[in-house]
Amino acid sequence: MGKFKEGDKVKVTTRQVSEQDRKVHGLYEHMLGLTGTVENLYGNQEVSVKVDLDCLPKIPADVHKLATTSMRTRFLNDASEEAKKSLTKEELEFVPHYMLLVRPDDLEKA
Repeated sequence: MGKFKEGDKVKVTTRQVSEQDRKVHGLYEHMLGLTGTVENLYGNQEVSVKVDLDCLPKIPADVHKLATTSMRTRFLNDASEEAKKSLTKEELEFVPHYMLLVRPDDLEKA
């Protein structure tokens, strides 16, 4: 059995990121210290983490806000008037998840 299970609260470890981390493991400085919830496990090699949006540093948070605005605009432009009328305010103001794929070795329980 793995170190983590779906629903676990986790934190990306804070440490020096090496060139191998970037090239082979897909771990970058902007990911360090982020907290979230384990969504999926992909064998023993990767963990999908839904990041807590309130823990994002300024630049990733700004990028996420811009992406959210863009996605909403595109959705509204592509949806028919009939489809728009059937959606609730919450559905129209959706917030996409911020997901990471991380090696289990780069996570710790939060």
